[in-house]
Amino acid sequence: MSIKKINIDTLNSWVDGIIEKQKVIGVQARGDRYAFGQLNKAADLRLDYDVAILPPKAFLQPPRETILSFQVGAGYESVVDSEPFVLFGVHPYDLVAMTQMDEIFSQGNNDVHYMTRRQNATVVVMDVQKVSQDVFAGYMGTAYVEDGYDVLLTKIGDEYIVDAKTGKGESLIAALLDKPDAGESWLEQRRLVWDYNRQRLRKHDLKVEPAKWPDILENAQEHPVWEERARLCFSCGSCILLCPTCYCFDVRDDLNWDLSSGERVRVWDGCMLTDFATVAGNLNFRKDRIDRYRHRYYRKGKYVPQKIGGRIACVGCGRCITACVANIANPVEVFNRVAEGK
Repeated sequence: MSIKKINIDTLNSWVDGIIEKQKVIGVQARGDRYAFGQLNKAADLRLDYDVAILPPKAFLQPPRETILSFQVGAGYESVVDSEPFVLFGVHPYDLVAMTQMDEIFSQGNNDVHYMTRRQNATVVVMDVQKVSQDVFAGYMGTAYVEDGYDVLLTKIGDEYIVDAKTGKGESLIAALLDKPDAGESWLEQRRLVWDYNRQRLRKHDLKVEPAKWPDILENAQEHPVWEERARLCFSCGSCILLCPTCYCFDVRDDLNWDLSSGERVRVWDGCMLTDFATVAGNLNFRKDRIDRYRHRYYRKGKYVPQKIGGRIACVGCGRCITACVANIANPVEVFNRVAEGK
């Protein structure tokens, strides 16, 4: 596959050329924060961002999506979004989260809505330039990636390495094939960037290896940390709704005013929300905050890893830490406490 070297002017021309041909979702400034959104021109793209407010999963599993429409007497019709698009500027830790979701949604009954979007997405990863305040990806093995992407960008000085890994990636960089190849010296500099990011993306000091999380949770159901922190929890759900590895949803039927037509929608849901575990008869088998709070960490550190080959369902993006107004959502602090056993 091709590995090219380009400058910023070539990068902008390339991105503008992509925008002319298809839908591009890229990171843009929103005041003093950053968010993924449809990109209209390369000048708006911010590859130097620290962390996006929402992870790019929002464009693979939208917060609200119609999955079918229905009409009384006429049956129903599935609604599947198959528009090709480019996700531009995804950070490595978010790509790792996406690969976890790929596995989750392809297990058992393949989720056609998610998988169709995923198959039609071309993912351009951008190595981190600016470190966010709460990231700990360096501990989670997600500070950089060597595969799983279609195209990888790495900034070296004032230039960029453009690495196409797949057929979709090769098609995307077709306009750059006449540019100079990135030689071994450039690839060595990229390796130095990866090593540097692995060390600097450690804003919180994780003292227990992620691979040990399932083991330390095995007998931690009664650890005092759950009650201590759950007592302060507002059950707002910010921690899980911003999480790139959370994928839970609710399904609702919305009836139109004519009372004969409507649509079935899928919306984000999450285990920290009060009514998440409510079932028929208005029974809630996780009504206490301590049960919901504890479940979040067991999900990340034990339950999901059991489904996806031991990989921890936390990539160290730090969004949950930043968003939590009660300052109780930091996985690093919780797992450090549980590992201490006191």
